[in-house]
Amino acid sequence: MLPFRIPKTHARRLPALGAAVFLTLGLFAPQSQAVTVGATAPGGANKAGTTASSRSIPVPRSPHAISKNPRFRLSSQDAAEESAPRSAPAAKAGKQSSAIAADACGDLSGVINATGTALVNELKALPQITCTYPLFNLTGENARKAFREAQMVTVANALRDNSASYAGDNGASTGQLVMFLRAGYYVQDNNADVVGAYGPALEGAARGALDAFFANPRSKDVTDANGEILNEVVTLIDSTHEAGRYAGVVKWMLGGYTGTWPGQMNLAMQHVEWVVENGFKAKNDARGWRAALKADPAILDTWAGFITRNGAELNRLDVVSNVGRYLGYALDVPELKDKVRPLLKDLINRYPNVGPTAPLTMNLGWYTRQYDRGNCAAYAICDLGQRVLPLVLPTQYACNAGLKIRAQDMSPDQLASTCTSLVGEDAYFHRIIGDQGAIPGDVNTNLEVVAFDDYTQYALYAWAIYDIDVDNGGMYEEGNPALPGNQARFIAHEASWLRPAFQIWNLNHEYTHYLDGRFNMYGDFEAGMTTPTIWWVEGIAENISYGYRNERNANAIAEAAKNTYKLSELFDTVYGQDADPDVNSNRVYRWGWLAVRYMLQKHPADVQTVLGKYRTGDWAGARTVLKQTIGTRYDADFATWLSTDCATKDCGTLPDASTAAPVPLCTASDPRQFDQNCRRDNLAATTGNYSYHFVYLPAGVKQLTITSSGGTGNADLYYGGGSWATTSAYQAKSTNAGNGETLTIDNPPSGWVYFSLAAAQSFSGVTLSTQSK
Repeated sequence: MLPFRIPKTHARRLPALGAAVFLTLGLFAPQSQAVTVGATAPGGANKAGTTASSRSIPVPRSPHAISKNPRFRLSSQDAAEESAPRSAPAAKAGKQSSAIAADACGDLSGVINATGTALVNELKALPQITCTYPLFNLTGENARKAFREAQMVTVANALRDNSASYAGDNGASTGQLVMFLRAGYYVQDNNADVVGAYGPALEGAARGALDAFFANPRSKDVTDANGEILNEVVTLIDSTHEAGRYAGVVKWMLGGYTGTWPGQMNLAMQHVEWVVENGFKAKNDARGWRAALKADPAILDTWAGFITRNGAELNRLDVVSNVGRYLGYALDVPELKDKVRPLLKDLINRYPNVGPTAPLTMNLGWYTRQYDRGNCAAYAICDLGQRVLPLVLPTQYACNAGLKIRAQDMSPDQLASTCTSLVGEDAYFHRIIGDQGAIPGDVNTNLEVVAFDDYTQYALYAWAIYDIDVDNGGMYEEGNPALPGNQARFIAHEASWLRPAFQIWNLNHEYTHYLDGRFNMYGDFEAGMTTPTIWWVEGIAENISYGYRNERNANAIAEAAKNTYKLSELFDTVYGQDADPDVNSNRVYRWGWLAVRYMLQKHPADVQTVLGKYRTGDWAGARTVLKQTIGTRYDADFATWLSTDCATKDCGTLPDASTAAPVPLCTASDPRQFDQNCRRDNLAATTGNYSYHFVYLPAGVKQLTITSSGGTGNADLYYGGGSWATTSAYQAKSTNAGNGETLTIDNPPSGWVYFSLAAAQSFSGVTLSTQSK
């Protein structure tokens, strides 16, 4: 379980789920890149007409969210840019390819070792196209011998010559030549250091081969026989990075496609998705696709016509939705904006935004948000979120006055169990952390939990309804906790992959963030990011989530054995410290869990000192405690704890603050006098007066912590050093609303030091304590 609370610009990405699984889900998710904090919905406002909240933090994507650029493919291109054949993905080719070789294809060593004309003859002698599939798995020396540039040039020239007499089928083994080239690009893309670089010689030969194939009129035969070859040649366009050069081929396919195309031709149309998507995304238009569209903007009309002419085919997983939605990318080409706007307006409003046509309309709507932000009126979708909200999230349920649920499809039992879980977690949180009361001025007294049916529904609609990025596993919208009427909201989705068991992804982790923000972290999220606080905010959320559910954090315990980080280093954790998202995930969540768990077990007083700073917004003061007062002092003990407690006791248990031994009562007869570690109860003073106190500190005390709590009224805490402390003469003060005050004095002087409670309002029943070390 990997939780949340990161700025939108640092949204973390988790591994992809294979396309085959997503096909069963039946929806496309908008492609989602990071959106800046405070970004607004189409038209420049969110659904309430106000700017988006400042504390808006995405949840890491679930195991079933889509990698890097959430999308659905009808054919999967997983780890590498180039793709293995659809019916024999590289990840699975081992068993399939060996069976093919043994049963029909024979030994491929002839292909691997041959050169020149002999290589071409070996390929043409393969009895069927599928015999080439094992080539996609070549590595090492075999990969180099088979696919070095000279070999690829030889086969590309052979395809050029073969295409001149192409008869619209595989009678002349055209497909085997195409598949060899596809395999070469695929293997080289994954093993360039072994295969070697590809340069101008192959570029020219590949262009010659593709030019010759498409110049043959039989390449346009709408038959399964031609489609078997064409679908691989279209993919070869993507492999060679030549989208712009063959924009005319794409235009012909968009203009000619109908739902009556036979299966192999339909597959060729599906592969157009790869050409246009990667063409748009190529840096500096390296594939020439954008330039081709600018040179022939009529392609956009053909593209829109492809959708409207085949509107009856829209059914979630159809090729029209899959290819059609990329028309929205044209908004990212400034010269095409005026051309594409009316096309998108027509398409988004022509078809329903829910049901089978939603993958098209909602994706196109998302592109307007991404590439034409603030111009929703041009598409007549400024109210899109309000329109779909009641249709997509019809269920509303109140757990209590401070907690409500809005859901797409939850049963009464699921609603009740979710409420029970959250209410119980609230008590557990305070049992572990203690209860100093809410941050003064925090008005986030209630939380709305929004639960979409699954990730795809969340990704499809949440961006429009709540103006959030959806390249994540959910979003906690804290908003401005000091603003009356602010609504804190956790927007989530069910963990559909766990069904029939019911679970809202990251629910308990995210609820911890709500509680932490309300009771421990002053102000909004950005305020807390002025210094590194991630070790705590993510670490405590992980600890409470796992602890409350009584679940073993196996991943973090495994990380402990590696002893990767010192505790002092973890105090410096921020989001995105490493280019590798897996490294970031380990440090932020698993090592955050370890750091917080150690500190709660071994140094709870230090935790409370730091939280005392966090609760007042003294981020610099907390940083000083962590990096100077604590510094590296606990590093050695932390390493020992990792190798002992984590190895033998699963890193131990969370201490219960409610059962912790209280600070002892002071014993001096003078009620003003404190020992180094003691408390006095039931202190009182009337408005404008003081409760004066002092303590004797021997030489060598590194830190004095003075804390007040409980009672009624409003007592402020002042420290005077070697002199009596008043509101006009003091060295440090804590003046929160109420009686929850903490002062931490580093390196105090030896001898008598003085402090006082000043009655901003009459107070009584207050407890005051001192701790020194």
